[in-house]
Amino acid sequence: MLNRRSSRLLGSACVALLCACSPGNGEANVAAMPQVPAETTAAADGKPFAIAEVASFDEPWAMTFLPSGELLVTERGGTLKRLVLDASGTPKVSEISGVPAVDYGGQGGLGDVIAHPDFADNRMVYLSYAEAGEGDTRGAAVARATLTLDKNGGGKLSDLQVIWRQVPKVKGRGHYGHRLAFGPDGYLWISSGERQKFDPAQDMQSNLGKIIRLNADGSVPADNPFVDQAAGAGDAEANDVTAQIWSLGHRNPLGLAFDADGQLWNHEMGPSGGDELNRVERGGNYGYPIVSNGDHYDGRPIPDHDTRPEFIAPVVGWTPVISPAGLVIYDGASFPEWRGDALIGALSGQALVRVEFEGDGAREAERFEMDERIREVEQGPDGDIWLLEDGDDARLLRLTPPA
Repeated sequence: MLNRRSSRLLGSACVALLCACSPGNGEANVAAMPQVPAETTAAADGKPFAIAEVASFDEPWAMTFLPSGELLVTERGGTLKRLVLDASGTPKVSEISGVPAVDYGGQGGLGDVIAHPDFADNRMVYLSYAEAGEGDTRGAAVARATLTLDKNGGGKLSDLQVIWRQVPKVKGRGHYGHRLAFGPDGYLWISSGERQKFDPAQDMQSNLGKIIRLNADGSVPADNPFVDQAAGAGDAEANDVTAQIWSLGHRNPLGLAFDADGQLWNHEMGPSGGDELNRVERGGNYGYPIVSNGDHYDGRPIPDHDTRPEFIAPVVGWTPVISPAGLVIYDGASFPEWRGDALIGALSGQALVRVEFEGDGAREAERFEMDERIREVEQGPDGDIWLLEDGDDARLLRLTPPA
């Protein structure tokens, strides 16, 4: 069973390599992953890992490893990059063409990227992004396309098809969410932010502020929790939107990951206080904006979760906030003492946060100061941990056990 953001590694068949690819079909010329020829910091500052700088990107947002071990990185301005290390360890970064037009600005632009669980056979990848609408509106969209890699380190997307959109499109450029994951059962999961509009998180005819569960082609599974309720919706679009929903009452969910038991977890940014790590339950309502463990930015209070027991409270909360972004549940060999733990990037917290699970609960176990905003966390095929910093000229970092 896959036990993390499943499409990120595509199972134990992934080998520890970043490699050059043959023309056309992108099949790997397999070679062992070389050591990164970058200045590496030993754990002299007390961290239990060494840090190597691999490359830099312009406003990166997400990354994913392909089965070959090479890396795809999204840049928020609308560029998809492919990173290959040659036999000497020298990184080469090239662009993938065919990316859809994005509405760039605020928190919007090109978002997540993942590969289909059967990528080795179908060459299919999934992208999320902000899409422009009419009348100065916009919303998140998810598209899938076939990825062809070339011998020069680049590639192209073809046969692109939009399979999901936020409904409705609204004004503003915040809280898209749009994290993607494939679960161990092959379903596609999407986190959808409430776009800073509050009430849509509780509106069953909107998919804002929700966790979405779809088939890989974008159709709705017949056993989703609100399919029967959708049958009574007023029009076809509202019917489809209601049927997509797995859980509701979310704010700005920027992390999705599965644990070893197939349980889905998400984290989301609270308002002024109240960042959350949640166990995502079928049909669950997480209460936003009716309850939160934070307050409105203007100081107006929001009732805490414990005042409304019908809503599901977070398993871990943060006040002051850490602004979580990126989530993996670690299962690698490089840091065996962390297996089963969650690793979370912190934007305002400028840290890598480790969370231990304890029965039905969890707790923050360690916080490693990184001195930069951490946008994305990923586990490499060999068990090393990879981080993307946030912003212009942001570094891609590889964390390894200290020598």
